[in-house]
Amino acid sequence: MSDETDFPSLCGKFLIAMPGMGDSRFERTVIYICAHSTEGAMGFIINRTMDNPNVPDFLEQLEIITSEERIDFENTLAAMGMYVGGPVEPGRGFVLHTEEFNSTATISVRDEVYLTATLEILRSIATGKGPKKALIALGYAGWAAGQLEDEITSNGWLTVDADKSIIFDCDISKRYSQSLALLGVDESLLSSNAGHA
Repeated sequence: MSDETDFPSLCGKFLIAMPGMGDSRFERTVIYICAHSTEGAMGFIINRTMDNPNVPDFLEQLEIITSEERIDFENTLAAMGMYVGGPVEPGRGFVLHTEEFNSTATISVRDEVYLTATLEILRSIATGKGPKKALIALGYAGWAAGQLEDEITSNGWLTVDADKSIIFDCDISKRYSQSLALLGVDESLLSSNAGHA
């Protein structure tokens, strides 16, 4: 196992999947890390949406909105994407968002990016009273103690300070290349052998 003291906290950073990492669940993904300590890490894939998500149906099934409210907010809700946050607890919802929403359950991650995992924020978003920018994710990516450090040492991931505009404003198809650009890396030149002499 890696010496965990070699790794400062990756909280608030992007993990960028290297080519040939060997796990199809994370191929070409960018993950925003929300927690990292000697006990493990967790974060959310920010560049993979669910196939044909129906946000209004999802919120109505959870009784977050009524059928009457659904009519009022159908257009706004239908335009929202839902993300595959990761393979752990895929039935659980999380929201990465900007600072306009705050509750006792809201966690400030870093640089004006917040995390809330309550029905309250989903209702606020559904009724137009939520944060200005939000990313709804089902599930998360998680690592046991030392696991993420080992994957980074084995060239599975690149790391870079996150840019909230990539999370909330960048076209989803460009988030991978834009995250690499933060490191000055051109995706077409990226090799799975990077870091080996």
